[in-house]
Amino acid sequence: MHAKTGSSVTIRFALPSARLKPFVTTYYYTQVVASPDEGQVEDRLHPEWANIRFLGQDPAHCAINGGPFEPVPEFSVTGPTSCSPQFRMGSGRSWGIGLMPLGWAAFFAAQASDYADRIADGASEPAFAAFRPLAQSLAKSDGGFAEELALIEGHMEAIALRQTNDMRAIERVSSALVDPKLAMVSELADRTGMNIRSLERLSKRAFGFTPKLLLRRQRFLRSLAQFMLDPSLKWLSTLDEQYHDQAHFVRDFKRFMGMGPTEYAKLDKPILMAAAQARMAIAGEAVQVLHDPNRG
Repeated sequence: MHAKTGSSVTIRFALPSARLKPFVTTYYYTQVVASPDEGQVEDRLHPEWANIRFLGQDPAHCAINGGPFEPVPEFSVTGPTSCSPQFRMGSGRSWGIGLMPLGWAAFFAAQASDYADRIADGASEPAFAAFRPLAQSLAKSDGGFAEELALIEGHMEAIALRQTNDMRAIERVSSALVDPKLAMVSELADRTGMNIRSLERLSKRAFGFTPKLLLRRQRFLRSLAQFMLDPSLKWLSTLDEQYHDQAHFVRDFKRFMGMGPTEYAKLDKPILMAAAQARMAIAGEAVQVLHDPNRG
């Protein structure tokens, strides 16, 4: 139960099978009971890799990249983000699938950059047709966590057979991005054995953004993850070693979150704080983009 609002949020994470680990970060089940006074729970997301969400008929609205709040489709696909979408959820339950960049490339015949920082209706866009049977099955289901998780995992196993020509290159870039010592695009190109132009094309295809922005986002989220796990920390003690000073960090904070760190620290974060702790417990990372596909 959330002390300020009387709402309650329960989030459960599950890891994919070993075969699906290169494609999927986690599966996550969210159950919200909004207080009668509020009617909704409001929070915001961190910049992430792509996510597939199945909301059923539960009400949810999202504002992304400074736009107005709009209804979220029952079956939605959110592309990779470099901003902090705000969302509102009423009482209900939902499922989500976090995708690694390789998952995007393998499951969707679409450029990740075409869906960056936006939410698409999975039921109407052809690129996401492979997940429509799963959306329909979940919409009809009244099963519990274990039964629906098995339904999701079974569907993922069935469609994860497609190989992409860039599979090895995408895996190399994904592994390099979680190295906290990697700072420059030239280093990323050298590490992955690619020239800059090829790296940029691959980044837009599977990762959604330029290599420069990806490295900047990783640096920022390494710092933010520390705060999410322990909000009592001062921002200075969470700064990634690549930041020159606090002003450098504040500029990144405003770029990715749309506000300064002091304002953000004061916000109520009923879903994000629960998610950070639950994700850390099962996956070893508080935020999605820090998942190492080679861990474990």
